[in-house]
Amino acid sequence: MKTFGKEFFGKGMELKTEVTNGTCPICQETTVFVSIFSHIYRCITCGADTKQKVNGIIQFMPIASAGVGEKPVMKLIDEDGSKQT
Repeated sequence: MKTFGKEFFGKGMELKTEVTNGTCPICQETTVFVSIFSHIYRCITCGADTKQKVNGIIQFMPIASAGVGEKPVMKLIDEDGSKQT
């Protein structure tokens, strides 16, 4: 655990990250997972967020189904407000 900001930033901020190996259920690759929240890990290969389940063996379960919903698309807008194609 690393503490930042003891002087200039007041109380400080504590960061606690974990790194673990596993097989991603989305991209099916053996990869490294980095914790972004308690029991929530992100695959560094495909970027999928997974939840770690420990029930005899450690498994990573997808948080949301892949391909559900619209994919984000960047659209360019001119200064006059019209969209570029």
